[in-house]
Amino acid sequence: MFANFENEILFAARLLLGGAFVFAGLRNIQNRAFVTQLMATRGVPQARLALWAGIVLQIGAGALVLTGLWTAVAAAALILFLIAATPMFHNFWDHQGPERAARINGFVANVALTGGFLSLMGQAA
Repeated sequence: MFANFENEILFAARLLLGGAFVFAGLRNIQNRAFVTQLMATRGVPQARLALWAGIVLQIGAGALVLTGLWTAVAAAALILFLIAATPMFHNFWDHQGPERAARINGFVANVALTGGFLSLMGQAA
């Protein structure tokens, strides 16, 4: 049914997945002081450097996914980013009540993003 729109669907997937990470990286630049402090509190060594490395990865790999260049490599890089960032920022096991629910939602969203990136990797192969 959707075979006639395969290219358009893939473009939309790349736009949404890659665009979300470009946006997140730009947002992290705006919130760099807060995010650096949060990372340092969670025991990340060289939190400021780690944050900037993450921002470059988010924007760079997100842009590659968005444009369709080196999609599989960029998607794999963003999966690795999610593996590192998800337990750091969505640690629901350390929270209770509404905060726990919010962290679970973020955790599940990152798992879903990982599935989307795996899908792009499978298509690119």
